Amino acid sequence: MSSSDIFIGETIGTAILILLGGGVCAAVTLKASKARNAGWLAITFGWGFAVLTAVYTTAPLSGAHLNPAVTLAIALKDGDWKNVPVYWAGQLLGAMIGAALVWIAYYGQFHAHLTDREIVGGPGAQATTAKAVEAQEKGAGPVLGVFSTGPEVRVAWQNLATEIIGTVVLVLAVLTQGLNDEGNGLGTLGALITALVVVSIGLSLGGPTGYAINPARDLGPRIVHALLPLPNKGGSDWGYAWIPVAGPLIGGAIAAGIYNVAFA
Repeated sequence: MSSSDIFIGETIGTAILILLGGGVCAAVTLKASKARNAGWLAITFGWGFAVLTAVYTTAPLSGAHLNPAVTLAIALKDGDWKNVPVYWAGQLLGAMIGAALVWIAYYGQFHAHLTDREIVGGPGAQATTAKAVEAQEKGAGPVLGVFSTGPEVRVAWQNLATEIIGTVVLVLAVLTQGLNDEGNGLGTLGALITALVVVSIGLSLGGPTGYAINPARDLGPRIVHALLPLPNKGGSDWGYAWIPVAGPLIGGAIAAGIYNVAFA
């Protein structure tokens, strides 16, 4: 695989992943959506199918890592680091593109949701005062969950541990069951296995933090949330943002270590 194939494949694949994964979050969250309140099962299966679609689409180009933690683990497994920056750059760019596409697809729903007084408060909710914006900036705004993850109970060490544990499960499954014959990306059967593992992680371990298990999946859309001209959007919760980046990277490294000791 050439560097250009890797970058294009990871950009397209991660964009599809976030478009469909963030899309199901928007569908369940936004007030004017037909799927509002569809629940956690819809979200977990939506993300699983998003992984499946993204991997099958782009595996021939880049191996469909679509996750910096997976790229890190494969580099630790093989000792080949030359393409890691290319993978990571494509993944972050793709995640940002996917988040922007979710905003476009749900543009009217975002506006209706964020100008509804029941959602954002205030007498009119069409124009938010500077004081209200300042108050919201201290934490997550009302639609940040469409873009990125956040904890239900904010305990930093537990939130970090949850992300590490979930990512170890994901990456260990990828390394032992998901790789193609060359060992540099996901194979045909591996895509299905990985998608089912993502659903399992969401159902079993997603409750505390929303299971980022992917630094690009969280950071790219969080940046887009901060940049988009959404009315009354509130804060992007940058105080928490390091956890869904550091946790998955640590988890990916631990999974690679387990693989090298127990399976290699």
